[in-house]
Amino acid sequence: MSGHNKWSTIKHKKAKEDSKRGAVFTKIIKELTIAARLGGKDIDSNPRLRLAVDRAKEANMPKQNIEKAILKGSGELSGVVYEEVLYEGYGPYGVAMIIKSTTDNRQRTTSSIRHILSKHNGSLGEVGCVSWMFDNVGYIALKSDKSEEEMFEIALELGAKDVKYNTEDNIYEITTEPKDLMSIKAKLEQKGFNIDNAELTLLPQTTVKLDKEQAKNMIKLMDSLEDDDDVSNVYANFDIPNEILEEIE
Repeated sequence: MSGHNKWSTIKHKKAKEDSKRGAVFTKIIKELTIAARLGGKDIDSNPRLRLAVDRAKEANMPKQNIEKAILKGSGELSGVVYEEVLYEGYGPYGVAMIIKSTTDNRQRTTSSIRHILSKHNGSLGEVGCVSWMFDNVGYIALKSDKSEEEMFEIALELGAKDVKYNTEDNIYEITTEPKDLMSIKAKLEQKGFNIDNAELTLLPQTTVKLDKEQAKNMIKLMDSLEDDDDVSNVYANFDIPNEILEEIE
């Protein structure tokens, strides 16, 4: 899972920079709207919406903007109707990719994503061509001085699916059923753990390790995709060793 965590860290830094310019607001509003439409406006029973609200607050989005987006999603306010579209394909070096978009114009989004992939030596694939390589899970990353055995017992007692210690990044990576993510996160916090990251995600079952030049090209592709206003998330099965990532940054 190390590749996933590294890209999450890169995205988190980038999101903070974007939020200063207000560029991230559009994507958050779309996510709030689609999350409310698909799972309802009650954040206690809709983990995806809870995460979107947390992200909006972190970006200092005004409360009225958050509420308005949720009401539009639940159908209580009129507005643009968004749909969520998943694209599957390949990046360079045989990297498998799933691109999640929230759009009001599927044709525009498809054309844009195809162009970006092609420009970076990637391609769109058929539905199902890579989705079998990813697991839909809740993901929690945290640091702790507890032993692997202690952490494993704690997490499984709270209902987690699995716990792995990432020796390269010195973090525990906990996977959950998507519906259990927020409750397990809350219980861990109640026990005094500081959560580095919590999200609903698609985790790759296997990864493709990249060298320095490959990593540079892959990050350019990921950046280009996530800079598209219609793209809400990108999942890929690449891994970049820490020493290479530090050189690139």
